[in-house]
Amino acid sequence: MAVVDGAALALELPGAIEVPHHDRRAFKVSRIFASLPRDALTMNVGLAAEEQAMFCRNSAAFTPVNGAWGQQGWTVIDLGVASDDEVAAALELAHARA
Repeated sequence: MAVVDGAALALELPGAIEVPHHDRRAFKVSRIFASLPRDALTMNVGLAAEEQAMFCRNSAAFTPVNGAWGQQGWTVIDLGVASDDEVAAALELAHARA
């Protein structure tokens, strides 16, 4: 399976822009809703706790970020395992929260 282009999907969302964030590429509207490490093999998205639970329960591509950020809904997506549709759905929810 090919690696999903998370950056392209994030930038398709209304008003989304790319900004630097520490050692990552981040995507925001009024606040950051997703970030990519340099290798772009994973993507972190900010979801509500119930959204995070649903994605993690239904797909092996999703896991909570370690620690407090994960407890706040931040979720890691394995872009080599997730489908385009799964990533797009998670990004749409994260974008709506931002």
